[in-house]
Amino acid sequence: MKSYSPSMVPRMSLAEPHYDAVVVGAGPYGLSVSAHLLGRGLSVGVFGKTLEFWRQHMPKGMLLRSHWWATHLSDPSRRFGFDRFFESAAGHGPGYPVPIETFIKYGQWFQERAVPVVDETYVTSVARDGNGFLIALEDGRFVRTSAVIMAVGPRYYAKRPGWYSRVPSTFVTHSSDHNDLSAFRGRHVVVIGAGQSAIESAGLLHEAGARVHVVSRRPIVWLEHDRTDTRRLMERMLAPANGLAPGWINWMLEKRPYTFYRLTQHLKDRHNSHWAASAAAWLKDRVVDKTVLHEGQEIVSLNVRNDHVDVTLSNASMIRADHILLATGYGVDINRLTMIDPHLRAVIQTHGNIPHLSHWFESSVRGLYFVGLTSMHAFGPLYRFVAGCPATARRVAESVARTAARRRRSVSTQVGCEGLR
Repeated sequence: MKSYSPSMVPRMSLAEPHYDAVVVGAGPYGLSVSAHLLGRGLSVGVFGKTLEFWRQHMPKGMLLRSHWWATHLSDPSRRFGFDRFFESAAGHGPGYPVPIETFIKYGQWFQERAVPVVDETYVTSVARDGNGFLIALEDGRFVRTSAVIMAVGPRYYAKRPGWYSRVPSTFVTHSSDHNDLSAFRGRHVVVIGAGQSAIESAGLLHEAGARVHVVSRRPIVWLEHDRTDTRRLMERMLAPANGLAPGWINWMLEKRPYTFYRLTQHLKDRHNSHWAASAAAWLKDRVVDKTVLHEGQEIVSLNVRNDHVDVTLSNASMIRADHILLATGYGVDINRLTMIDPHLRAVIQTHGNIPHLSHWFESSVRGLYFVGLTSMHAFGPLYRFVAGCPATARRVAESVARTAARRRRSVSTQVGCEGLR
């Protein structure tokens, strides 16, 4: 992907807009942050396709594990929550679990009302430009901005095992490469993973007519059946409901969303690691005795044979498959964000390719923010989910607005001094 320095920009493009902030990405976090920035009267450019990851890289028929009341997008006036969508959208109402199609319609409804300025053009380069940034767009335009909020979706961070590169792509793909699993009807598919994505993909593949094997290095962890509406008073007192899962620690993570940041990184890493992959209870009947589960097994060898691939597991059993689906999750690595100019990337302080962030979600480069999954390392598991949108949007918008106000006061002072000369 081509990167640009300010000196490479044609003169005529100097008249292009200069924003207080540019948001890269129009998913739940990008839309929520944008709504709060706009609510503060800032000039904001929002680039990316609305809910593209949800529309193009999650499977049709998927059900959200989170409750609807834990998946609100955030606007400063709280006018566009999921409940308001249900009031205005015929045929949609509260329930559990929420179909992905309902969430997508809600996100589009939110965008039309709270963030009408979305420009569905991809950003191809983010580079330093003096005290601000130069943004190159796919259609050849350039814009300048004082702040950039990287709100990219998880797809950039898709984890693929080391052997992936040795197998032709016709035989192996990541779960994020698909949004319609019906293409696998009548085929033998091996799903790698033990989390929600792996188990739900297995269920959807079976229901689409595929013959499915699930290979997981450890036993599948099945969550308890949801009892949110039937829990007794004492249960609610001992483990209050919240957007993550019942419990006081999770309640604190949601209701005091910046407290986690104050912990040492060692404690943060320990807590984040406890969020092991698991699967919702309502998936159990869709895969047990309908797919073949190889729990506690790993792939030890793969052999491509003309139109299929032979998969050998650690217990010496072999599966002849037409395709391997990697539901192996996501791991943050900003080197994969190819739109970040190499010179800019070189000065972003990181730990294991994860950016160091301030308590404002700001990186070591002033004015450059990272939100969503990228921020989980610093802020905790809440930010893996849509439930983290409100806390993120409030804090980032406050930081950008304060910086913009200081900049305007500085310019005003300079103009005033010039007038006195």
